[in-house]
Amino acid sequence: MDNSAARPHTPPRPVPSDPQELAEACAAALFAHDQSSQAMGMKIEQIGPGTATLAMTIRADMINGHQTCHGGVLFHFGDSCFAFACNSRNQVNVALDCSIDFITPGRLGDHLRGVAREIHASGRTGLYEVVITNQHQHLVAVFRGKSYRIKGEVLDSHRHGTA
Repeated sequence: MDNSAARPHTPPRPVPSDPQELAEACAAALFAHDQSSQAMGMKIEQIGPGTATLAMTIRADMINGHQTCHGGVLFHFGDSCFAFACNSRNQVNVALDCSIDFITPGRLGDHLRGVAREIHASGRTGLYEVVITNQHQHLVAVFRGKSYRIKGEVLDSHRHGTA
């Protein structure tokens, strides 16, 4: 039985024309469907065109056998920061290449902050850097990501359930 008629139709909101409002709308739409970043306890602190700042606390289930934060967790955190920054202009971007340099081990209870910024964007590609620090402002890692723009808009795909 089709009960689509039982649900009220809400028209989609117009896409914001202001770059800051657009970045915020894109981040909200992406985060609402990003179960992975949510499960890791990530929070968006700030977003803007080509930039994103996220925060996360290192939990016990993120600690490896050396009693430090698992490198994959730090990569995941950097990748999420990168994703929010490179999708902030409502153009769907995916990772083309990523790398990370581990500087200082993350420890249980550390509060991490990842600040992503666009270094360059032209044509279909962009280059981003994410600086990850702890609560003492000590550098934990530096993540670099290269994005590739594919077809579609972030807000359009989330409005129509195709993301």
